[in-house]
Amino acid sequence: MILSEINIYPIKSLRGISLETAEIDDRGLKYDRRWMLVDENDRFVTQRVLPSMALIDVAIGTDGLTVSREGLEPLLIAFSPENGVRRPVTVFESTVEGEIYGDDVNEWFSDALGTRLRLAHMPQASRRPVSAEYRVRETDVVSFADGYPFLLIGESSLADLNTHLDKPVEMRRFRPNFVVKGSEPYEEDRWQEFRIGANTFYGVKLKGRCVVTTIDPSQGKFDGKDPLKTLSEYRSAVLNGKRGAFFGQNLIAENASGTISVGDKVEVVVYKDSPVKMK
Repeated sequence: MILSEINIYPIKSLRGISLETAEIDDRGLKYDRRWMLVDENDRFVTQRVLPSMALIDVAIGTDGLTVSREGLEPLLIAFSPENGVRRPVTVFESTVEGEIYGDDVNEWFSDALGTRLRLAHMPQASRRPVSAEYRVRETDVVSFADGYPFLLIGESSLADLNTHLDKPVEMRRFRPNFVVKGSEPYEEDRWQEFRIGANTFYGVKLKGRCVVTTIDPSQGKFDGKDPLKTLSEYRSAVLNGKRGAFFGQNLIAENASGTISVGDKVEVVVYKDSPVKMK
């Protein structure tokens, strides 16, 4: 098995960036989901409510991020806001201190998406803990990602899902950090400890899927009930007392440093004794 893709999503819910090599740090891959858009209540905003977020490109340069969308002039954004206002921002049930950018940045996103928004950056001093039920260590933290530092999916898992669908879907609907080639369909469900190159990871929780998977990322629009409907029919399980549809595995790294590259060998060290039973 080898690593066939590496993806980061610097601004939560905007388009991702594919990399050949990436750095690992204390809360995921470097630059991954360190920024997010918030509403006037400082609560996170995603494609769940604004599917057109899928149409905004993000690039990383030496001076910061550049965002672009058809019909608008690209905007260069500093890695952290100068004189940014620090205030609590909320992601699902967790609240963490973020740095809010100035009006020029916020107006660009508000114009691009048709509603009043602000951009928040997660400073290094902010610590957002991983869920106590699934973390490996008490010190495990995460960025503005949904809940965990990394997400992995096998190519064969998507290939199998597509045999169940009338219209095949692309991997980018599922927004993984890592894609693995050469594994069996859904084998990643059972990976408890494994290595990618010289880096050790732990599979801590299956990834529950939501309506974002039903958005066509090339159009920025919902385009039906699949693949979520089909996943719910054969990839459904109960976790924490709730039934959901699952696709992919959330990960935590052993070390808060390291480099990972496309082509790295993937080796499983320990399989889970009791994998979650699917419907």
